[in-house]
Amino acid sequence: MQNPKQQNYENIADGLIDAFHSRGFEGVYCPTRAEALSVALSFLTPGCTVAYGGSVSCQEIGLFEALKDFDCTVIDRSAAKTPEEARSIYAASVLSDFYFCSSNAVTLDGELVNIDGNGNRVACIITGPKNVIMIVGMNKLSKDVNSAVDRVRNFAAPPNCVRLGLSTPCSKYGRCSDCLSSDCICSDIVITRKSRVPGRIKIILVGEELGY
Repeated sequence: MQNPKQQNYENIADGLIDAFHSRGFEGVYCPTRAEALSVALSFLTPGCTVAYGGSVSCQEIGLFEALKDFDCTVIDRSAAKTPEEARSIYAASVLSDFYFCSSNAVTLDGELVNIDGNGNRVACIITGPKNVIMIVGMNKLSKDVNSAVDRVRNFAAPPNCVRLGLSTPCSKYGRCSDCLSSDCICSDIVITRKSRVPGRIKIILVGEELGY
């Protein structure tokens, strides 16, 4: 039986999925991370190529482990040992069949807000991969674009910088200082308000807290 918080998540998701569809996104709601993993894998086709951005949410639903048992070629960004190898992996990711990531924030009107350090993740969200599959915990919802950007910079970026061992002001003080540090992970801010290719971006909303 659902508790009130879970029921409220589902109520919000119903309207949000309608907003996604009006923007050319495909949306689905899963109450648990186990169900989210099952839905994510159901999109894949045998023999496909799969790439991914840095995503704690994808890791938390067990996606990366599950891909080891699926008939697909995984473009593993962690395999790069030199800048040249990393560049080649990023280039291959752009041509992948399926690209997995999360969204840093989602507005109640269905807009996707993402902030990136190197830009490779937001670049793939914008164009390149045939399909983009986002795993998004309901904790990432924000009222509008301004509050979404504030959420990412003050509540998502600081713990991410701590996780990555980066020397930024936010990793030390826990809040954004609008820095220009060489370790800054807030180089590019991208708002995706519509998909020109209907259904290319698929958003799996999860009724649990995932990621940052």
